[in-house]
Amino acid sequence: MMESSMGLKDYVAILWKRLWLIAVCIIAACVTTGIYSYYFTNPVYQSYSKIIVNHSKESNELMGQLSLNEVNLNIQLVNTYKEIIKTNAVMDRVVEQHPELRLTAEQLIGRIEVRTVNNSQVMTLSIQDDSYDNAINTVNAVASVFKETIPSIMSVDNVEILSEAKIAYDVSPNPIVNIMMSFIVSLMISVGIAFLLEYLDDTVKSEADIAQILGVPTFAVVAVITKNDLVPRHKNLSKQEVEGAPYATVNS
Repeated sequence: MMESSMGLKDYVAILWKRLWLIAVCIIAACVTTGIYSYYFTNPVYQSYSKIIVNHSKESNELMGQLSLNEVNLNIQLVNTYKEIIKTNAVMDRVVEQHPELRLTAEQLIGRIEVRTVNNSQVMTLSIQDDSYDNAINTVNAVASVFKETIPSIMSVDNVEILSEAKIAYDVSPNPIVNIMMSFIVSLMISVGIAFLLEYLDDTVKSEADIAQILGVPTFAVVAVITKNDLVPRHKNLSKQEVEGAPYATVNS
């Protein structure tokens, strides 16, 4: 039974009383999550390729070096190129040139991720796949086709592949993170259940409950009487104890 006047000690007492319930919920949730993460989920791999938006070959021959205006222009083009990559103009060519990937243009658009750093001419392409080799081959194919396609779209040849994908990283599942999340969620749920059970329990279990309900102090407490307490005293005494007693009590 829970009242609005409960203090910190009362809350701790409730949690301590239901500690077994909290422990069982947490252990069951963490063990189940660990088994599922290690034995029943397929790994997902992610691979990266970097592209740099640089000055065009014609500009390089004329100027010999990059000007500040051209650098700023290239930075602005990065945002445009991020959108161009995720279009059918590029992905249709990837599907056509790399049928071994067995992916549609729509699937590629959904999987490709393009990230950039502020004021940077470098774009990072990443793709996730449940196959280690496919993750590497797919991101490299997209980068290569994009480099070939951009001159026909933008009429400028200013894209170079900075680094090709050579390895893929196991990014999912992460059993440790999953178990930690399961621990936190199960802890919150089990604590909530403990307080809910206490709130729904309206039985009186101690003199403190009576005093709290009636608002009066407790003057006396009747102890719990067991079957042994109901047996007459003389039946509980041994023969030696009776003979050695200075007097005997006769019970009717």
